[in-house]
Amino acid sequence: MDLPALVPAEQMTAIAQWMNSVFQNFDYKILEFYHNLHAGSMGKFLDVFNECFTRLGDDGIFLIVVALILMLFKKTRKVGFGMVGGIIIGALLTNITIKNVVARPRPYSTTQTFQDWWISVGHGLESEYSFPSGHTTSAAAAMWPVFLNGKKKVSWLAFLFVIALGATRNYIMVHFPSDILGGIIVGSVAGIIAYFLVKLLYDKVFVKGKLGNVIMTRDIRDLFKKKKAA
Repeated sequence: MDLPALVPAEQMTAIAQWMNSVFQNFDYKILEFYHNLHAGSMGKFLDVFNECFTRLGDDGIFLIVVALILMLFKKTRKVGFGMVGGIIIGALLTNITIKNVVARPRPYSTTQTFQDWWISVGHGLESEYSFPSGHTTSAAAAMWPVFLNGKKKVSWLAFLFVIALGATRNYIMVHFPSDILGGIIVGSVAGIIAYFLVKLLYDKVFVKGKLGNVIMTRDIRDLFKKKKAA
């Protein structure tokens, strides 16, 4: 694998330079913590675990599949719609807009230390820019509708997935911790917007009309009930 060339600060956008300067100590300390975990006795296990777990956020596919499954059931259909809406809004904000405006290089393209740590973990190159984390954006965007539609005593546990996914992105050295914070903020905005949009449109648009009533009031379990009755 060809190693990425280090990007001099003067070749970065003004926003990327500002972020690297302001969050320098914060980002370094946390990435150093994860590197020390990798270098410790549990390093081999953590390498495999984080490499596998981070795949759950690739392109939002896992979350979209979960959302589609939830949409099959009448009681969880709003949650599924909210998750999909949040992921779409989050992708528009992050991958199409903010990443290209900020154009912050990945950690392994900024300093030799971060590149050495990334090489040590053994994760491959990532496409696009670093800020904000797309994985964390989609996770936060999907989990807010889960939290807001669920029982708060339990549904807050959805955010543990967001935190864990963000941690894996730091562990494999493809994001700064400040990228993760940015992803949580952008994803939260996207998820909350999606929640209120679905809440506003669900009964007035999605369920209205004959076709809407047929599709939206059905439950996949009804199909199996009919088969049993037959």
